[in-house]
Amino acid sequence: MADTETTSAPAGSTTIVERSGGGGGTILIAVILLIAMAIGGWYLLSRSGAQNSRDTAVAGAAKSVGSAADKVGDAASSSH
Repeated sequence: MADTETTSAPAGSTTIVERSGGGGGTILIAVILLIAMAIGGWYLLSRSGAQNSRDTAVAGAAKSVGSAADKVGDAASSSH
């Protein structure tokens, strides 16, 4: 809310009106930005967790394929 103070003077002189802004809009914008940053941070953190899980799964599959290839190689060399 804006506060208004009026000072009157005798006829022929200047009247000065001072206003002071409430700043409620600034607080609202700050709260909205804070919420947006929190949502963005949560999204980035949850996404990196999914990427880590995917990387771990790929590494496990590659290790299994490597073990199978070693077994095939051992079987081929022992049969000759």
